[in-house]
Amino acid sequence: MQCGSTDVIVDAIMDTIITVYPLREKDIRFVRDEVFIVEQSVSREEEFDDRDNHCIHAVTYVNGAPVGTGRIDLEKNGKIGRVAVLKAHRRRGIGRMIMHALESYAKDKGLTRLWFHAQVQAVPFYSNLGYRISGGEFIEADIPHVKMEKGI
Repeated sequence: MQCGSTDVIVDAIMDTIITVYPLREKDIRFVRDEVFIVEQSVSREEEFDDRDNHCIHAVTYVNGAPVGTGRIDLEKNGKIGRVAVLKAHRRRGIGRMIMHALESYAKDKGLTRLWFHAQVQAVPFYSNLGYRISGGEFIEADIPHVKMEKGI
């Protein structure tokens, strides 16, 4: 009797949701803790500010586990912030999914322009999404940033 092998390809189930902070706080904090606090050494006090409860958040899950997040602050004229993807999941389109979800939400709310403070090392990523630098370099949380914006 000969045994054969069957190659099974299982695609990861990726889902990005739009939510409010209290409903997904644990998942949002998990991703931001790993990326900003552990990986980039941002202090917990700087990372978790009083704006989270005022923002709309996008959270991306892969097979049910949180791997990325970002937020938009409508009270600050469409300021995007805290976009983060776990290191093991980068370069798989998750950051793009998060940004598209936030942009779509903003369009639905009637916004025509989005802006944020981007880490300088992330400028190529945001530029590929159509964002343009609109200010000089500055330091935020001990990391070089620039202001970027885009009409939507």
